[in-house]
Amino acid sequence: MTKEIDDIFIIGGGINGCGIARDAAGRGLKVRLAEMNDLASATSSASTKLFHGGLRYLEYFEFRLVREALIEREVLLSAMPHISWPMRFVLPYHKDMRFESQTPTSRLLARLMPWMAGRRPQWLIRLGLFLYDHLGGRQILPATSVLDLRAAPEGAALQDKFANAYEYSDCWVEDSRLVALNARDAAERGAVILPRHKVVSARRVDGIWQINTQARDGQIHVHHARILINAAGPWVSDVIGQKLGQNSKGSVRLVRGSHIVTKRLYDHEKCYFFQGEDGRICFAIPYEQDFTLIGTTDQDHQDPDTRAECSAEERAYMLAFVNKYFSTPVTDEDIVWSYSGLRPLYDDGAQSASAATRDYTLLLEADGGAPLLNIFGGKITTYRRLAEAALAKIADVTKGARGPWTAGVALPGGDFAVGDVDRLSATLGADYPFLTPKWSMRLIRAYGRDAWALLGDAKTADDLGRDFGATLTEAELHWLMQYEFAQTAEDVVWRRSKLGLRLDQSQIAAIDAWMHSATARMAAE
Repeated sequence: MTKEIDDIFIIGGGINGCGIARDAAGRGLKVRLAEMNDLASATSSASTKLFHGGLRYLEYFEFRLVREALIEREVLLSAMPHISWPMRFVLPYHKDMRFESQTPTSRLLARLMPWMAGRRPQWLIRLGLFLYDHLGGRQILPATSVLDLRAAPEGAALQDKFANAYEYSDCWVEDSRLVALNARDAAERGAVILPRHKVVSARRVDGIWQINTQARDGQIHVHHARILINAAGPWVSDVIGQKLGQNSKGSVRLVRGSHIVTKRLYDHEKCYFFQGEDGRICFAIPYEQDFTLIGTTDQDHQDPDTRAECSAEERAYMLAFVNKYFSTPVTDEDIVWSYSGLRPLYDDGAQSASAATRDYTLLLEADGGAPLLNIFGGKITTYRRLAEAALAKIADVTKGARGPWTAGVALPGGDFAVGDVDRLSATLGADYPFLTPKWSMRLIRAYGRDAWALLGDAKTADDLGRDFGATLTEAELHWLMQYEFAQTAEDVVWRRSKLGLRLDQSQIAAIDAWMHSATARMAAE
């Protein structure tokens, strides 16, 4: 019996792995991806959820990274206007703002202008925002403007000492939905996506990779591929050393980033970009209509198998940070949820976690015949460019494959214009009069034009089956299981959505029980 050989086998179902799978499958390559847990179960669901150039990276002279990310914001926005949208960022200024002491910019100014004593001068912020506006070229997003916080509504939530602010543009993105939609599109283009299949070993055999995976039922599956791509994120080094039995030329630095979610703290839809007296920054972002997302931290983390959790010290730090800006103190009682994730950064030897590079590093090792591509670092904004760079690295082995194609190509449900969300939501509500405006908007924001396919020929809410709470129905669960690889309630309420903020434990348990029954029924058919 002839064994089946894939062109590419990818380890890791985060945004880098799923982005590469989509790109490669669209080029006509035979692709298989294995993820040991759910898709986006680690770093890719625990970000600050921004497509951004990285304003603070300019202080580290990361001009290539920032320029690439700035250009990419609008490319991505145009391809997924249902899960990403423009956002304005309000950056209040005060003379007490400081640099982080180890940035190249702070060291340069310390030599040239020692009397500044580490302060971040206003002229430097203006220069940074000028570069931010012009490095990437904008076609959709508006430029920086100046706000008088004493008169503007954005000043109402802030302390009186903040009189002026700058307002600039970046984008929001639903990070874990981004992963699921890349995986879905990859599958529709021929890729095989295997959530909850852990790679237990991989070896080169006769010039081909032989990969063993273990499913949740304990069964071992054997796969073969010409190329192995290690996109395991926080586990990238573990895969190299433990699963492949190799040494690597690169290593990963795990940096924990924690966030807290509070009740809604202000009445507009803009984000605050707060600068601290310790040189760090913190965002306060409108979240899921009724909440505010605050973050993030930068803490070194040693073991990827040790669950990343927001510590009491991190919670206290973030509360103290934002309370130097908000006029009404934010307290522990305002926190409704917290989450934490590990950034698998390339270890460049930086002195602090926040100084470690956010750029990606791709290391190709082909000494043993079949190529191995290890992926370190990266940020969610540049995932598509990382995928293109990864496939360029292995182009000599994939001769005959089509070239780059993903720029501007819509993800599932995203084939409509930026700014059309309100119109689509109104149209969906007119076509299905039983939908409330909030329900209709939630469906458009999650599924875009696919919302019509999900609702099908339903005439009433009852036609969608059981309502589990927060407008989550059997019809939506069927869709998520069939098209987005969801298998458990946690997959649905914390990664395919954030309905966990609105559901209690008994409702979540009911969803889990229904999904397990549905899985058993499908297996029996």
